[in-house]
Amino acid sequence: MALGILWAAAMLPSPVTGQIPAQGPPPAQTPAPPNNPRARLGLRDAPVTNVSVDGSEAMFATMCALLAAGFEADVSSENWTPMRAQLRDRMQHQEGPAVDAVREFYKKHELADAGAMLSQYIWFGLVSGPAPKFTPTLRRDELPPEVIALEGFSEILSAYYVEQHIGRLWVQVQPVYNHEIDEIHDAVSQIVFVATNYLRQLSNPGDPRTFTIIVEPLVGRITNVRNFQDHYAIVLSGSADVPVDVVRHAFLHFLLDPLPLQYPHVIAVKRPLYDVATRAPRLTPDLRDDLPSYFSECLVRAVELKLKRMSPGEREAAIDNDDTDGYILVRPLFKALASFEGAEPSMKLYFPDMVRTIDVNAEVKRAQTVKFAPETGAPKQGDTAAEQVARTRKPQPTTIPNDSGAIADLTEGERRIAEKNPRAAETSFQRVLAKYPDQPRAWYGIGLVALLDRDAIRAKEVFGRLTTGEHAATQDPLVLTWSHIYLARIYDDEGQPEQAKTEYQAALAVNGGPEQAKQAAQKGLAAFGAEKRSERP
Repeated sequence: MALGILWAAAMLPSPVTGQIPAQGPPPAQTPAPPNNPRARLGLRDAPVTNVSVDGSEAMFATMCALLAAGFEADVSSENWTPMRAQLRDRMQHQEGPAVDAVREFYKKHELADAGAMLSQYIWFGLVSGPAPKFTPTLRRDELPPEVIALEGFSEILSAYYVEQHIGRLWVQVQPVYNHEIDEIHDAVSQIVFVATNYLRQLSNPGDPRTFTIIVEPLVGRITNVRNFQDHYAIVLSGSADVPVDVVRHAFLHFLLDPLPLQYPHVIAVKRPLYDVATRAPRLTPDLRDDLPSYFSECLVRAVELKLKRMSPGEREAAIDNDDTDGYILVRPLFKALASFEGAEPSMKLYFPDMVRTIDVNAEVKRAQTVKFAPETGAPKQGDTAAEQVARTRKPQPTTIPNDSGAIADLTEGERRIAEKNPRAAETSFQRVLAKYPDQPRAWYGIGLVALLDRDAIRAKEVFGRLTTGEHAATQDPLVLTWSHIYLARIYDDEGQPEQAKTEYQAALAVNGGPEQAKQAAQKGLAAFGAEKRSERP
């Protein structure tokens, strides 16, 4: 590989997308996750990917226990599905020590707000491991607060599950669940197909991030959207009324949320707009101190406007509403998407360039003229299609300094690298190093400059500094992973295959490294294997 083109993969984000099995050729089979009830029961199932529609035995058992404890005991079942109504009646008449323990636990932890009460147990069902233990799949420090509030419920649910033969009941209701899953699958397939095609995202079943739609008729007609770390989930009651807009919104978050986290220095330049937005009374509270999440929400809304069938007037009215609600980045992002549509790279590659097209000064002036709408009251308790969103964001490790000037210089240097202007890029990175002599992102930029200059000696020196010794970028997985890869490619060009393979293997061993980089390392190692095979007589 020619040294002069090695820079092309620099500073790329990791792939974040996935598709349900209906899209494209089926991926390689992988072991079924422990909480996949249909696989465990030997029932039909599609190849596993990181986007799925399925039932959950843990969620089913949790809802059975909740109904047995008296949840919604006084609610009319007139509009319920027959199965839900019959199961509530059955659970309410259950008897036994474990049932008594469930009811006692429920009373001790009961909340005045029925919606908040249900939310706690839905969280519990989502993070629970398989029956019969239902041990949480996350460490305690990773659990949502709602689950911690139900500490001790796993043991109680386990005893209830065994005593009341919930596993046997779960098998009996499978035909109902399978029918609903099949019906929902088609609608979700279309959402996934349209969104991934617009963003030009490729399927990556090996991605540890997951997007799951759990079918659970016992929750009723309430759409529950959850985001915990790298796992996104929606709980739906069935196929009768799939909330397409809600599912699409959640799936776009799944695709786009990693990008602001991957490029904090790129979005940081737009912070003056965010500072104006935080004054909007209607802005969601958890977005007031979370710029990456705010940026992601605005980007999702902008993409939605592209995907929805709307007249120009309806679209403009929607953008006006976003402005008055505080989502003032939607308008410039919607405009910037036009440049993305005319380009070739996927969104995960084009994102930095698209963001840079936004004129912050002009947008701040415009935003200051927006009259924000007054705060409105909370949703009524009778609403049956409420979207409940919870964000638990895992911070992206980075070494970028909290310095607007340094961030601007890093951003400028990256732009110049993309333009193949090594001298201007070096000037920007050197300004950062003048203030922060050991700054890994700036040194990484200098390494890319050396690659553009075809200076292998200098490139090896810089990337070697970033991978070994006291200055190694151990706190910045992106820099560390790509530095190993560039060293590997240089060694390969120099005819040192063993050193190249060692660097590729080191890149794969970096914890938290970008998926794009890991794929590049795997491809590099595979090339050595292919060469060996071709040499055989």
